[in-house]
Amino acid sequence: MSKNILVTGANGQLGSEVRELSSKYDYNFFFTDVNSLDITNQNAIEDFIEINSINIIINCAAYTAVDKAQEDVELADKINHLAVKNLAQISKDNSIKFIHISTDYVFDGKNYKPYLEDDKTNSQSVYGETKLDGENAMREINPLNSIIIRTSWVYSSYGANFVKTMLKLGNDRDKLTVIYDQVGTPTYARDLAKVILDILPQIKSDKVEIYNYSNEGVLSWYDFAKEIMKMAKIDCQISPIETKDYPTPASRPHYSLLNKAKIKEKFNIEIPFWKESLRECLVKLGEKR
Repeated sequence: MSKNILVTGANGQLGSEVRELSSKYDYNFFFTDVNSLDITNQNAIEDFIEINSINIIINCAAYTAVDKAQEDVELADKINHLAVKNLAQISKDNSIKFIHISTDYVFDGKNYKPYLEDDKTNSQSVYGETKLDGENAMREINPLNSIIIRTSWVYSSYGANFVKTMLKLGNDRDKLTVIYDQVGTPTYARDLAKVILDILPQIKSDKVEIYNYSNEGVLSWYDFAKEIMKMAKIDCQISPIETKDYPTPASRPHYSLLNKAKIKEKFNIEIPFWKESLRECLVKLGEKR
């Protein structure tokens, strides 16, 4: 039986990486974005799934404008929560394998050791709250053979992200200030996309399982910015500042480290160190000289 995969949010960072890798895998992919499939419309999803005989969904769609979400609550909830609820129910009704991407923002960032999948959640922003509501709706509906992957600090050669912002600002300015008291690990979207496609055949469970995934290592945004400039050979002075000196509408977790032992053991995968992945991305962007 052929495997027909619906990829939502196909023009975002992760969706674009899945698309680029797709030719290496023996699946039929259907890449959609908000213009070709409205995932907040249950009838539209049901029709699409029936017409195209979809049996796997990879949900890369999300409302990710963290600060804007503080005011745009209704839309963030529709995309991060209600659409996930729709997809989960349809997955359950049609025996579809469902892979959903979530975030470290479901935690409050006050931990002192890397977060485990079953640690207590306590989101501190509308973005985090709506993503958590989506997770909880999916777990309650409980489609078989389905997983949630929580990730952090995602970047890619596609879309808007910290790496591309730093490269642009570094080329435009002599000096930058970057927050040093928020600690976590970046995730190269290409690495995550590859893991999702590699583990697909092994996903079998009678309840929704949660897994953490980011690259390996520990750093602050300041460390990350310094390494981007160093690798790209950009002469821009980076100075550390505290979160309180750079106020934003939404609260960010101070500590975003994710424990990845579960996904590594379950699917026997190795995760690249963050510097190796950053180097790969910069080469792809043509910035490393």
